[in-house]
Amino acid sequence: MNQLLRRRLELANTLYLDLVDTVTSEHLGSHLADLPSDTVGHQLWCVLGARESFPRAARAGGWQGFTSPVTKEQTTDAAALRAALVQTAADVDDWVAGVPADDEDSLRYVIALLEHETQHHGQLIRYLYGLGIERPQSWQRQYALDEEF
Repeated sequence: MNQLLRRRLELANTLYLDLVDTVTSEHLGSHLADLPSDTVGHQLWCVLGARESFPRAARAGGWQGFTSPVTKEQTTDAAALRAALVQTAADVDDWVAGVPADDEDSLRYVIALLEHETQHHGQLIRYLYGLGIERPQSWQRQYALDEEF
């Protein structure tokens, strides 16, 4: 189970890295027009914060609060976001690799983290379309974007 979760989390991270390699600082600071929305970069701030906060909660046996390894100012800095994505992915992988198969509480946090990552993929797809940002090929393949039905 841990290997499967690790591979799926690795794929989620690859998609995020491909995204930050595609977007500009302006894209990262963009909101969806005429809709209540956060910025693209703040979506990634939340992803990074979950990667930091969920393992901490699992290790402590309960929620310890939400923190993110990037500041609000860094949410428009693709290089800072990329570095944080790489580091948090490695940290999460180490954590998941060490979760015992019978530690159901920790596995719940791992699954919740994967759900959180995927939920943000869905949100970001709306941003990509809504802002007219070219979708990375990895996103096109993973989510069958732009296919005609």
